[in-house]
Formats: sequence, structure tokens, C-alpha cells
Amino acid sequence: MAEPAPTPLPIEAAVGAIVVLTTSLVGSKFLLDAVVDLGWPLPVYVALLAAIGYGPSLWWCRFASRRWGTGRLGPDIGLTPRWADLGWGPVVWLAAVGSQVAAALLVTALGVPIANNTEAIENASIDRTYVVAIVVTAVIAAPIVEEMVFRGVVLRSLRSRLSWPSAIAVQAVLFGVAHVDPIRGAGNAGLVIVLTGVGLAFGTAAALLRRIGPSIVAHALFNGAVLLLVLTGVTDRLLEESSGVEQVGVVDQADIAEASGDGDAATPWSAIVGSKAIERVQGVGVEHAHVVDGGAWLGLEDRPSGVDDAVDGRR
Repeated sequence: MAEPAPTPLPIEAAVGAIVVLTTSLVGSKFLLDAVVDLGWPLPVYVALLAAIGYGPSLWWCRFASRRWGTGRLGPDIGLTPRWADLGWGPVVWLAAVGSQVAAALLVTALGVPIANNTEAIENASIDRTYVVAIVVTAVIAAPIVEEMVFRGVVLRSLRSRLSWPSAIAVQAVLFGVAHVDPIRGAGNAGLVIVLTGVGLAFGTAAALLRRIGPSIVAHALFNGAVLLLVLTGVTDRLLEESSGVEQVGVVDQADIAEASGDGDAATPWSAIVGSKAIERVQGVGVEHAHVVDGGAWLGLEDRPSGVDDAVDGRR
């Protein structure tokens, strides 16, 4: 059965969605800074980050539906799950990986600096609790909420003013920019380009299929695949087998695994591809910049059964 035509939403809905998401994510970071020394269990911190970082966006999507739409959230933002989404999701994921590779090659060709934001995970010996916390936030919470915001509210709002191609392009750029973190410095430039490529794939799928279920599945696969590579040490083995290529990991969730180091950009030959086949461009990418913010930030280096060797603090 064909999906109904998208419900038009005014541009105010998109502006509000971006402001709410950005404000809540920044607020969750400040909150974490304030309570990190209290020594709570890691799952408590993760739940707090998810509630503060993503809860307000869920509320805004509901508000936008009632204020400017039909009041039915599913049809208004394309949140109408189908069993077919489980089949389309991997297809969209492959398209996103292809877009990521293309964007990474562009970054490499132009010599754009790009920062590594998975090093905190790569350098840490992580206990089971931490792994579960990362997976729950990066593979479940973030894909659902960010797709509702960017491919749901924002894309459909932009469509009220722009053509579909223009709306898809603008939401993709906004998606990339939303993951900027000052700690990465100039390296943000490369990350924005790469994540914009991912946003193009997700946005195109949402426009063509008229729903966001497939992009939610693809988003979860995207983050899950990268976390699996990082947590199992596969990326380290690929790096050892490569010819002196520096690895860059992109995690599009900055609240649980943030870039370690002082934010210096990686070398121009480092990009995000996740494929050993490309000699000079090798790394991994998760397009969630708000959920994997390093164990060091949570003080996990002091956990007796947790991270034994985390990076040295949130610089």
C-alpha cells in the first residue's frame, strides 16, 4: 500500500526542532560535568543523558504534530513502521556507507582536516556495563530521535519552502553541522562533510519511501556496525595491516564517546570509510555525534572493574 503524501509542516517546526535538539544536547553535557564526580553507576549517567539530551526533542516532535499537523505523529513525520522497513533498512545503510566513502574521498582529495572521535573507546578496556550502555544509547535512542528530528520534522518543514532535492541537501548539511564539537577544532570540517554525506542518503530514503522507518533501521545498523568494529578491536587489526595509515573514527554521538586528545585534526590522508580495500583512506564511522562520549569523561579510569586504561580526562 502506497504511503500518503507527507504532511506539510511550516519552517518554524524545523527551526524549533534544531534549537531544541542542540540546546538539550549541550545542556546534557553541562549536567554531566556537574554530576560526574558523584560516582553514580554508568547506566544512571547514560539514562540521564538520554532523557536530557533526547527527551525534549521527542516532546517537540509531538508538539509540532499537534500545533501544525494533524495531531497524529505517525503520518505527520513519517513515523509509520512497516515490516518492510527491516528489508529497506539494510539497503539504506549500504547507501549511507557509499555516501560516506564518497564524502571521505572528497575530504581526502581536498586535504580537509578531520578529527578522530572514537579514540576514547578504542583505547579503553571496557566492561560489560559500559558496552551495554553504549549500545542502548547509540543503537536505539539516538537513531530513533535523530531520524524523527532530521528526516521527520526538519525535512518535511523544509519541503514547505524548497524542492525535494534542495530540502534533502539542506537537512543533510544541518545534520552534519549538528555534530560539531569545539573540542575537535578544525577537525570538525571533515566530520561535517562526511556526516552530510550520510544525511543525504538517509534524507533521500525518507523522501522516496515517505516514511522514516527504513532510515531508523539504517541509522541503527550504521552505529552498531562501527561500535562492533571498535569494541572488538577489528579497527586496530586493520590499522596494523595497513601501510602506516592513521585511523580516524567518527562517532556521531558526542555524549558517550568523544574525541580524545586536544582536538587536533587528523592528517589529510585519514578519512572515514571503514573499508580495508581503500589503502590510504581507512577508518570507521558512526553518524551519531551525541551518544558515545568517552569513558575518561565519566571518570571510568577510576572504576575498579571498568575501564582500565581510558584516555586522560576530558581536555
